[in-house]
Amino acid sequence: MPATGEQALGNAAAGVPKGASLRGHALPSHRIVMAWTGHTCDMSATTFVTLLAGGFGGARMAHGFALLGDQVSLTIIGNTGDDLELHGLRISPDLDTVMYTLAGLANAQTGWGVRDETWSAEAMLESYGEPTWFRLGDRDLATHIVRTARLAAGERLKDITRDLCRALGVSATILPMTEDPVRTKVRTRDGWLDFQDYFVRRHHSDDVDEVRFDGIETARPTAEVISAVEAADLIVIAPSNPYVSVAPILSLRGVLDALLSASAPTIAISPIVGGEALRGPAAQMMRSMGTEPSALGIAAHYAGRYPNLVDTLVIDEADVFEADAIAAHGIHPATAQIVISTDEQQRRLASDLLRIARLDRD
Repeated sequence: MPATGEQALGNAAAGVPKGASLRGHALPSHRIVMAWTGHTCDMSATTFVTLLAGGFGGARMAHGFALLGDQVSLTIIGNTGDDLELHGLRISPDLDTVMYTLAGLANAQTGWGVRDETWSAEAMLESYGEPTWFRLGDRDLATHIVRTARLAAGERLKDITRDLCRALGVSATILPMTEDPVRTKVRTRDGWLDFQDYFVRRHHSDDVDEVRFDGIETARPTAEVISAVEAADLIVIAPSNPYVSVAPILSLRGVLDALLSASAPTIAISPIVGGEALRGPAAQMMRSMGTEPSALGIAAHYAGRYPNLVDTLVIDEADVFEADAIAAHGIHPATAQIVISTDEQQRRLASDLLRIARLDRD
């Protein structure tokens, strides 16, 4: 039976403390610096970062950590709720966006697919009368062909993703959140829609009233996902859509418990700056689902649905006026430049996150 919206988004059991305590200090520059207590880390060692990621924001944050080189050992837990089957192929858009970004192959203009793409296969599909609203370039098709064939042969998605990354020179570990089928659905005025139908074919123009994750009740995270949480020095929730990119991961049975029990601090980055989404429909979705589209609204969402999960919310310097209200939700605010369009901005934010968590070796 498919999960309801409330079941899918998951109300965390309250009263489970994280292993850290924090003190926030507002400095004259209005930057909020967090001083961590209760965590120990060998500052001479590589920092093990586990990143919960979906979509474009997750890919950019992953790239920022990758640019820190040997300072960080990076594991990305990727959302697979956006996956779809099309033309007989298994397509994993979020996993592929992260992989292509880390490989230096991503199309930065579109936020999806491969740069310098060609479209001969798509033109032929159109000639045959097949749907082409979900665009698949020639190079991108190769990824989906390999994935589909190996899945059909009984291999694990985790192993296939590892091998694809190795072939493209990606050193970070990308873990699918589960091997089980989970599919995100959104309820609009026209009823329930598959996520990619809403997001791509309908250009996310519909107001979303509810979100559910079909298959979430029986899906389980892989052992590697849980291990990545347990082994982390720092857990980061990327500036991804909290409803459709982050929530599928958090809704998997056992993931939230592992995060709440982790000794590492959990830092989330707001996907909203100045009341607008960094990219995509997050702000519109927040409005239609009754949440204020702001950094404060993000704090209220995480504090309300997942109590004690987020230790620190990193907000943009433009939203520093919301810091006190965020703190009132039991989440410590920190400021940084979180609009990360360039490599240097991505690297700087990743470095700032290490400093905020007091894990930066410098």
